[in-house]
Amino acid sequence: MNSSAADRRTCDPALTWALTDLFPTDDAWRAELSRVRGLLPALAAYQGRLGESAATLLAFLRLGDDLSRALDALGNYARRKNDEDTRVPAYQEMSAQYMNLAVEVNRTSAFETPEILAIPDETLDAFYAAEPGLEHYRLALTRIRRERPHILSAECEALLAAAGQMSQAPDDIFSFLNDADLTFPDAADSAGKTHPVTHATFIPLLHDPDRVLRKSAFQSLYSVYGQFRNTFAAVLSAQMKQLQFFADARHYDSALEAALSGNEVPTGIYRSLIDAVRQGLPAMHRYVSLRKRLLGVDELHFYDLYTPIVADQDISVDYEQAKQTALAALAPMGEDYLALLREGFSSRWIDVYPGPGKRSGAYSAGPYGAHPYVLLNYTDKLDDMFTLVHEMGHALHSYLSNANQSVTYANYTIFVAEVASTCNESLLMQHLLRTTDDKRRRAYLINYFLEQFRATLYRQTMFAEFELWCSEQTQKGEALTAEALSNKYLALNRDYYGPDIVLDDEIALEWARIPHFYFDFYVYQYATGFSAAIALSQRILREGKPAVDDYLGFLKGGCSADPISLLRGAGVDMATPAPTADALRLFDELVSELEELTR
Repeated sequence: MNSSAADRRTCDPALTWALTDLFPTDDAWRAELSRVRGLLPALAAYQGRLGESAATLLAFLRLGDDLSRALDALGNYARRKNDEDTRVPAYQEMSAQYMNLAVEVNRTSAFETPEILAIPDETLDAFYAAEPGLEHYRLALTRIRRERPHILSAECEALLAAAGQMSQAPDDIFSFLNDADLTFPDAADSAGKTHPVTHATFIPLLHDPDRVLRKSAFQSLYSVYGQFRNTFAAVLSAQMKQLQFFADARHYDSALEAALSGNEVPTGIYRSLIDAVRQGLPAMHRYVSLRKRLLGVDELHFYDLYTPIVADQDISVDYEQAKQTALAALAPMGEDYLALLREGFSSRWIDVYPGPGKRSGAYSAGPYGAHPYVLLNYTDKLDDMFTLVHEMGHALHSYLSNANQSVTYANYTIFVAEVASTCNESLLMQHLLRTTDDKRRRAYLINYFLEQFRATLYRQTMFAEFELWCSEQTQKGEALTAEALSNKYLALNRDYYGPDIVLDDEIALEWARIPHFYFDFYVYQYATGFSAAIALSQRILREGKPAVDDYLGFLKGGCSADPISLLRGAGVDMATPAPTADALRLFDELVSELEELTR
């Protein structure tokens, strides 16, 4: 049943999520909002007192945990209700009320970090001895106090806080320029028909089999970026300068170190990823060469990178079939994992089909003290089945972290956020490959998998290398002009894609349209997460229960240790290039198989 046009009121409730498991009614939500708002005076009363006694510090930390749990439930209910139908003013208002309350709680508790930092070491040691309940918070307090070398005087902190508002300017300017102000000429296909070019249509146009249309869309988009290249360069330069300013002010060795320290990730991980992927570039060059052969073109251009090279199999997978396939594919994870997956399928964790006003896309949200919620817009495509297992990977990670950790340590860091979801996808793909003998379908699936490697492991690492170069140039005092940025970006494309692709002038400008360069060294985590997930899925398939037990331990870990240690416990050491090398070895094997299948 595809209920894409159905109203929620007529849709089978089993295919919608059960938000009543969070709050039975909107009125119950409003009562809880009022209760939490009433705790603000009690929170404010702790200001200036955190160092007075062990009992006071413990009471404050426990109140913080209670507020975290309550805000988590309030925010999830309001946002999920709003996403069911974004047209409903009542839920827009509830979302706004939640956000206002969250901001007010943060503002009221702003004294927490400076006061905890101000407690002398010997005093805090005495607190631990006097109040055993504080031991639970030792790691959380240590994480706060670890930043002490980077915390300045009260006057300097106030100055940096004021400057923090200005630090958002590059991202804001980029967003307005890129999303609101730019318009692109229409593209024309081989029959002369025009097609609108927007941020939303650009990649779908590059997937089109009509090469004339792909080239036209490519040239249309980058002709506009070319007109504004100096403005985009100035904005990106401002972003790098503000990162360097705050890194210098807080006494970090580099902007990279400042960005990674919050997740407890050493800078060597970032550089190791780039080195490992560069070692795997010959396999990417072979894939590019294979793409050129299968497309039958004399010259391969960058507008040829997205169009399918294996004929579309038009694989249709209805939702019931997708659930059964997911259970079969994830069987190597063991019965405990499958039981949770079945519970998610049967207990209304998932809002399945698109509908009027429903938010687009897909996500998983895992409120503490309740089951996760997964939003889908299922339309019976192969992609939708992969999205289902991806989001359920997130959901079960959240479920297991929440079930096994206190609210203090349940939230896993962004560094590991994509590991469980991508591991599920990898297990699904390898199941599909094991269970088909059809050469055409196998070739289609392998190409689908290879494109995930190209887009996630290779391309995001290239972005990470470019971002690091920009930062290092800024730290050295070198100017980030449009020419310098374009020359570097073109050289990276030459390195990553190899000799069998034409270096179109337009691709040198791609840096100008990438929003992630304003996310403070974020993109590398897509590549590390993908590498870890591939390595974990391979180990699970190879070793069985011991690997599964280690992996489940990681999923249960939340943030009870740093992310590198948690992954090491699962059998993947991201402090070495080995996981990335293992993932690239699988990529190389798949390229070889696709070469054989398409001869």
